[in-house]
Amino acid sequence: MSDLKLPIGIQSFVEIRTGGYVYVDKTFFISSLVRSGKYYFLSRPRRFGKSLLIDTLHCAFSGERGLFSGLYLDTPDAAWEWNRKNPVLKIDWSLSSPRTGDELKTRIHEILSAWAREWDFEPFETTIGGRFSAIIRKIHEKTGEQVVILVDEYDKPILDVLDDPSRAAEMRDVLRDFYAVIKPLDSHIRFVFLTGVSKFVKTGIFSGLNNLKDITLDRRYSSVCGYTEENIRDDFPSWFAVSDSKLVREWYNGYSWTGESVYNPFDILLYFDSGLFRPYWFETGTPSFFLKLWQSQPRLPAEYEGLIAGDDLLSSFDPDQIRLETLLFQAGYLTIKSWTSNPEEGTWYTLGFPNREVKESFHKSILNLLRKDATPLSFPDIRNLLGSGNVDGFHRQLKSFLASIPHDWFRKNPLAQFEGYWVSLVYSYLASLGYEIIPEDTTNKGRIDLTVKTASYTWIFEFKVKGIDKTGDLSPLKQIQNRGYSEKYRSDKRQLIEIGIVFDPETRNIDEYSFHIPKIST
Repeated sequence: MSDLKLPIGIQSFVEIRTGGYVYVDKTFFISSLVRSGKYYFLSRPRRFGKSLLIDTLHCAFSGERGLFSGLYLDTPDAAWEWNRKNPVLKIDWSLSSPRTGDELKTRIHEILSAWAREWDFEPFETTIGGRFSAIIRKIHEKTGEQVVILVDEYDKPILDVLDDPSRAAEMRDVLRDFYAVIKPLDSHIRFVFLTGVSKFVKTGIFSGLNNLKDITLDRRYSSVCGYTEENIRDDFPSWFAVSDSKLVREWYNGYSWTGESVYNPFDILLYFDSGLFRPYWFETGTPSFFLKLWQSQPRLPAEYEGLIAGDDLLSSFDPDQIRLETLLFQAGYLTIKSWTSNPEEGTWYTLGFPNREVKESFHKSILNLLRKDATPLSFPDIRNLLGSGNVDGFHRQLKSFLASIPHDWFRKNPLAQFEGYWVSLVYSYLASLGYEIIPEDTTNKGRIDLTVKTASYTWIFEFKVKGIDKTGDLSPLKQIQNRGYSEKYRSDKRQLIEIGIVFDPETRNIDEYSFHIPKIST
């Protein structure tokens, strides 16, 4: 292995550069940002390297050239003005947890007082905005250099109380008034950079600071946080060399904001450290508020794959009217799979789960939530049934799972009479297992409802709902056979298993289950 250490959980640029850790050079983006503009906002999920980026900016503007030796920012192409040292005002909201508007105001006053002591200046103003404005002006006057303002996790005080809309709105208003002071002070400010998970628009924070350039979905900055495939290969060669690159990519790559896809640094570093495939990022905590919100806006996880969204869905966040899809995207549970843009229709994005870690973990969480107080599902048992071609065992497990879903779910969602509902439910059930799953699998004879591929078997599923006539009296298994759905996979080395299932919307379970295992031609 390399003599360098893995920077697991380290957010200090100084510590990484002086402590013998691997640093993935992101300073090209710093040069690009400063050349191109002055006011920026970036949204990225938690544990994605936002804090390290902020700290790197801090060191760059402070003129700490020695820390950048060998990095892009210290090359002639970057043309960084190392002799120019700007005073930096940095706020890190991840270090604070105010729970009310008054607590937030108190914390802001403490930050302002700390700056006043540092610069040996106590403003006469008493309001938050007045003090902030006076401090910026005075620092510029004393140093002769414009001020740099860096805000990490700007939205954390709001997100911490998101389950209480009135308090969330109160926090939003306090922060809006605080940040709004920045805009009129253009002549005193050199650079502003805010990071967070969500973007609050319209009546939110950015109504007072509407000159920020949002680079969240700018493909040029898609990899400003996170590690690209090239980064993994070039900066972690000894760890990468002993890894199964295809599996690592499948598990941890896939996050994209219209540009190059990236790995979550927290995930990949822990994998390199342990060599074990685990949902490291997901296990750090899916906020309980997400699950509560999902219960109020229930939607099966399968429906998020291929979800079409516009800018309003991805960028707009209002604590008074929270859209679950927006929250899931901004928090990193969904990512951009593809996008199109033209003058007639505007810009549209196709969303989906970024990788196997998030997809499997999210499905498992929702499935267990669906079942409320039932015994947690044994996913290894289900996986083994499919992997061994146990058609009877799978039948019993699927019936047991459907029986464990409380009647409340069906009362809130009168969808049991629709085949698509059952396909989505079974898809979610199977998507947590890690096998290749293809819904609406296209053949030259029609569409297979669901195909599941294990190492040794290809399962072909066709579903129907009792009382809903789709193809006359043809059973789902007969439909598979009459339309030759399995022909698509005849040349595959896997054993074929054809499964026909009829669901009963009254009993909310399986009414008929039939199967056929074609003989392997020799």
